[in-house]
Amino acid sequence: MKSVNLSETNSVLGQFVAELRDINIQKDPLRFRRNIERIGEIMAYEISKTFNYYTTQVQTPLGIAPANLCKDQLVIATILRAGLPLHQGFLNYFDKAENAFVSAYRKFIDEENFKIHIEYLASPRIDNKTLLIVDPMLATGRSLDLSYKALMTKGEPSQVHVAAVIATDQALEYLKGFLPEDATVWCAAIDKTLNEHSYIVPGLGDAGDLSYGEKE
Repeated sequence: MKSVNLSETNSVLGQFVAELRDINIQKDPLRFRRNIERIGEIMAYEISKTFNYYTTQVQTPLGIAPANLCKDQLVIATILRAGLPLHQGFLNYFDKAENAFVSAYRKFIDEENFKIHIEYLASPRIDNKTLLIVDPMLATGRSLDLSYKALMTKGEPSQVHVAAVIATDQALEYLKGFLPEDATVWCAAIDKTLNEHSYIVPGLGDAGDLSYGEKE
């Protein structure tokens, strides 16, 4: 497994990440969701450079033009509910992709300990397809681990990409234990620290709550 930190290159991506983190700007849930969506669009563009392409001919009003088009069959998978805006950003660019959804959540045993539960999976077959798993926050990597295993019940993909807005070094190390060797993890930013509740520091808070409101 290899990881790509897109923040290592200066681009407009940095503005969107900064606004997501900003405690004042993130009070606007519409803007928060849209910024995650825009990050998804940028990541989709970057990941598209790794796909396989074929050359075809397109009829224009004035002649014939060559075009290189993606020949990979894509499946975009996300973890509900926080992953929905990032998923939409990818779908804006990969509009012909199939889609998969996994419900994974933390069930706390006490204030500091929790287990990850999977309750729902809706996915097409993924055999020989390019699987894109998009999840805004990779804190420990445990939710993605169980989600990945759930998706693997639907077949064996030809390629796996994971996309996260913010990941931790701990999560990236954990992912090496179960992702294929040729998988790639794409991050808009990487933070160094997890607090006692396994939240990313400095991070940005709870992406699901900031997108859709607090839950009980």
